[in-house]
Amino acid sequence: MPLFEQGFITPDWPAPAGVRAVCTTRTGGVSAAPYESLNLGDHVGDDTAHVAANRAILQESISARPVFLNQVHGTQVLTLDATTPDGTVADACLTDQPGLACTVMVADCLPVLFASADGHRVAAAHAGWRGLAGQGGAGILEAAVKHMLDNESQANHILAWLGPCIGPQAFEVGDEVRAAFTASDPLAGDCFKPVSAGKWLADLAALARLRLRALGLTQIYGNDSSAPWCTVGNASRFFSYRRDRVTGRFCASIWRVA
Repeated sequence: MPLFEQGFITPDWPAPAGVRAVCTTRTGGVSAAPYESLNLGDHVGDDTAHVAANRAILQESISARPVFLNQVHGTQVLTLDATTPDGTVADACLTDQPGLACTVMVADCLPVLFASADGHRVAAAHAGWRGLAGQGGAGILEAAVKHMLDNESQANHILAWLGPCIGPQAFEVGDEVRAAFTASDPLAGDCFKPVSAGKWLADLAALARLRLRALGLTQIYGNDSSAPWCTVGNASRFFSYRRDRVTGRFCASIWRVA
C-alpha cells in the first residue's frame, strides 16, 4: 500500500541516486471546501491565491520547481528547461536538468513517473483512459517512453512508478472504452469485468502495467490496483472528480537533485 509521510506519498521504488519523487494528497494546504486543502489545480474554480499558495508549499517542500502542464488527455510530450512556463499544453514531460520537477495533476486519472536507471533523465505522464488508449495502441505512455529512448536509454533500464487513480471497483465504463484497448491488444480484455449489458469495471492501473510491459519495461512499481490506491474510495486522502465533480487536483512529481 502507499507509504505516507507528512501528508505526501513517498514512492517505494529503487530510484537511482539523485532522483527524488513525491505524490501529494489533499492535505497540507490552504484551500477551503470543496477544494480542501492542498488543491494544486488552477482550472477547477478554486481561489487563485489559494492555489498559488499551495503550489508554493509544494515547491518549498521538495526544493525544486514543479512545472504544471495544461493537460488535455492527449499524447504530447514536452521537454522541460528553465524557461518552460506553467500551462504549456502536454500530457507528459521529461527533463535531464536538476531542480525542475516533472509534474502531472490528477483526480482519478493515473499519474506515472519514470526514471532512467542512470538517474540522468526523469519524466511524468498523465494517463486517463483516453490518453492511455491513444490511437492504434500508441498512447501517452508509449510517447513518454519513446522520448526516454530517444535519449539513448533502453526500455529495460527505465523504472516506472504508478500513483493513485480510480480503482477497478469504481471505474465503470462503456463498451467504447473496452474496445479502445482490446482493438490493439486482446489481452487488455482481462482488465475489464462485466457489470451489465454494455457496462464494465475497468482496471486503469492494470491497463497501464500491460502497456508498459509490452514496451519492454520490467521495473514497474506502485499502484497494484488494490483499494488503498483508489482515489474514489479514499475521500480523506485523494481528490476524485468522479466522486465529487467539484473538487481539487493532487499531483505526482519527479526531479533530479543537483
